[in-house]
Amino acid sequence: MFERYTEKARRAIFFARYEASQFGSPNIETEHLLLGLLREDKALTNRFLHSHGSVEAIRKKIEGHTVIREKVSTSVDLPLSNESKRVLAYANEEAERLGHKHIGTEHLLLGLLREEQCFAATLLKELGVGLAKVREELAQVAHVSEAGGGFAGSAPQDFSQDITQAAMDGQLDAVIGREIELEGMVEVLGGYRNGNPILVGEPGSGRTAIVSALAQRIAEGNVPPFLAEKRILLFDTSLASSSGRQSLSERLQATEKTISEDAETILFVGDLRSLLAPTSVFLPWGPGRILRQSPLHGKIRCITTSTPGELEECLRGAQWLSDRFQPIHVRPFNEAETLEVLRARRLVYEKFHGVTYSDEALEAAVSDSGRYLPNRVLPGKALQLIDAAGARVKMRQSIESPEVQEIRKRIRFITRRQEESIQNHEFEKARFYSEEERKERESLKALQGPTGDPAASAQIVTAQDVKDAIARWNDYPYRA
Repeated sequence: MFERYTEKARRAIFFARYEASQFGSPNIETEHLLLGLLREDKALTNRFLHSHGSVEAIRKKIEGHTVIREKVSTSVDLPLSNESKRVLAYANEEAERLGHKHIGTEHLLLGLLREEQCFAATLLKELGVGLAKVREELAQVAHVSEAGGGFAGSAPQDFSQDITQAAMDGQLDAVIGREIELEGMVEVLGGYRNGNPILVGEPGSGRTAIVSALAQRIAEGNVPPFLAEKRILLFDTSLASSSGRQSLSERLQATEKTISEDAETILFVGDLRSLLAPTSVFLPWGPGRILRQSPLHGKIRCITTSTPGELEECLRGAQWLSDRFQPIHVRPFNEAETLEVLRARRLVYEKFHGVTYSDEALEAAVSDSGRYLPNRVLPGKALQLIDAAGARVKMRQSIESPEVQEIRKRIRFITRRQEESIQNHEFEKARFYSEEERKERESLKALQGPTGDPAASAQIVTAQDVKDAIARWNDYPYRA
């Protein structure tokens, strides 16, 4: 039945079955298919559900609409409801109508919208997602499911990371004390001319963190209305380095078209020099060309970064920059501000390295980095230093017990089998392996204890560990 379905579409249906089991439903309803789509294909969600609060809003409405029963075991094979069966039939028709060989998540979305009386379609209509609009957008962009298994408008996903979605998922670090720069960036983005900010500062001054802070504010809704529905995409063509030349060229052109037409996208190109990189046969276009040649002046927005010296050099070589970009100067932090940043980020580094940072270690990272690493600026160099010190201490941790190692091996084995089952359309096996993985992870958690491996959590990063890390970076005379 699912031979023509892309990997993402099959996984979306698998997740729909899981959602139905969690609600205790005897059938896979259209709302479960919608939840499966939202869970599997975030690019599809971001393209058509422009409000980043929409995903959570949909789940809450479904929970409020559903009589939640006792959970059904994932080993039980839940059938599709009659409405869901019609959705799949419509998805097949939509793929044929668009001339697409495979059925992807975009066709499932169209199928939901065509089943007009179902609950999922009602929710989508309330959020402004209409059948005609989705059809029109999908028809304008080349279908790329062969390459990536995604929806027709997912080409930007090949070359970008959605920072706003990462903020929604809680994957971004806390940002401290950048209100002035943030206010300046929002002001520039709201302008008609010169509406593209360049964050100008030395490496380590926190330029990228300011972009993360803006993404977090958008995710929280703490921005002016003109930014409320924006998403920030980190653009990086290296994400497609394994693609063939012809495939890459076609997908880049599709990306250019999507970016040019999507007023809700803010591009983030991490380095001004990358933005100005010349086009070639292999890379026939770039975001710089879009900004320079697009007639949609004032619609496309782009954020980039530069050092003061690089900015001056780029302005001499590309005079059009001054007509499109506005510099925002990012000041380095002083020691007191940097210490506040380190305290805010402490838990993130402790969790990653499995260590505990003493207050003296954080203070040493601030004071000693300024004393012995003069070619770097705060807070970046202090963050690098506590990271390096944490890695050094982690090297001293004892090897995990044989029991823990064995459980980790079983989890890796089960995960591989689950992926193979999904690829082979063996969804009953996939559900079985999903349940087995859950049991193994519970066993691992119980074996490690409430705080993880005791041997790892007992390691403390001291001020001396910070000094030792500096000694490996720089040849300086200090020794304790």
